Amino acid sequence: MKNYEIAEKFIERMKTQLPKEEWTDFFNVYNALPHKGIRVNTLKCSAEEFERISPFSLEKIEWEENGFYVEEEKVGGHPYHFAGLFYSQEPSAMSVAPMLEVKRGERVLDLCSAPGGKGTQLASAMQGEGIILLNEPILSRAKILSQNVERMGIKNAVVVSELPQTLSSRFIEYFDKILVDAPCSGEGMFRKNAEEALSQWSEENIALCSERQKQILIEALKMLKKGGRLAYSTCTFSREEDEEQLSWLLENYPELTLIREEKIYPHLKKGEGHYAFVVEKKSGDGIDSAQKVKRNLTRQGESAYRDFEKSFFKGKFACNLHEANGILYELPIGMFEFKGLNVLRAGVRLGEIINGRFEPSHSLAMCVKKNECKNVLDLAVGDARVEKFLRGESIDGELSKGWCLVCVDGYPIGLGKSVNGIIKNHIPKALRKQSR
Repeated sequence: MKNYEIAEKFIERMKTQLPKEEWTDFFNVYNALPHKGIRVNTLKCSAEEFERISPFSLEKIEWEENGFYVEEEKVGGHPYHFAGLFYSQEPSAMSVAPMLEVKRGERVLDLCSAPGGKGTQLASAMQGEGIILLNEPILSRAKILSQNVERMGIKNAVVVSELPQTLSSRFIEYFDKILVDAPCSGEGMFRKNAEEALSQWSEENIALCSERQKQILIEALKMLKKGGRLAYSTCTFSREEDEEQLSWLLENYPELTLIREEKIYPHLKKGEGHYAFVVEKKSGDGIDSAQKVKRNLTRQGESAYRDFEKSFFKGKFACNLHEANGILYELPIGMFEFKGLNVLRAGVRLGEIINGRFEPSHSLAMCVKKNECKNVLDLAVGDARVEKFLRGESIDGELSKGWCLVCVDGYPIGLGKSVNGIIKNHIPKALRKQSR
């Protein structure tokens, strides 16, 4: 083993679960390094385009058309990562979202979303149309989720931090598609995150996880509309958390039909392991209890934003403005009422009104395209100014006076303000690249 030992009870369990001829191959997995992957963010860049410009060696992942295996140990420091061109994601974890087959314009819920791999994958498939609600009950993890949503430039996402039962009381039969990536015993994390996963593993924890998963599924089904589909997934191998959850669900909810079931073992596929099934709800009451948001917008707020919009954009950018406490948002079309929910992000945070003027936010920069903007400094990878800007420093650049978009190879990395040949940096301090 690689500096750790697997519990004997886990070994015994897997021997009862796998054919004897597969035992050696399965346990030999833990003598090898884990597989690493990235998924191209098609809201900003096609997989074909990324293959052309990629700084990494890439190998296609069979179950995700935009996913690739990579050998590089750390990919998060590259400027393309800051630009949101890709998400670093365990390869087998990419198998679940495609199974749900989300479509543009749908209402989608990712109930246990942090840190955002599967949720941002679903959002890419939606291409900015419809509403995707990304929930994470643990606030600290929800903040990381919100940052990833921002980096990926997702315009139609709402990020909240609530318990499932709170959401189910608000969104009765509201969603077309729901993903429950359930908290689990994490047996598929033994190679990737060995110390934490192994220290928490026990048969008692498997039983606790199994019961918690059932409770989450109960609440999720309340929110699924007639004809809607629910995907359930774990990164573990235990039957109690995988196949037995499906059996329990079908026995207790006759309105559900199994659409698909998949299990990835690390000795058979190049990934750490995952389980998922998709069910469809054949009947329901058609309630859809969620109310539409009551939009709020002051004349001063709209005027200040439109003045900025004319100077910064080549055309109209925002059409569904909403104002709250001096902050302006571009909400998804058909947005639900979100008062009373712990909302971390709703659509695009455009910016705020300060002393009667509109000051744009980093969120706006991360969801625009270079060709939409007038005042753009486009730097090439390798230009020393890219690293300086990502660290929060001012850089040289001859542009018109005022707000500008700074890009790397045509992809936005943040806002600046041009004054006399200097671009003053407006990347938030918490998002700046740390110096080595």
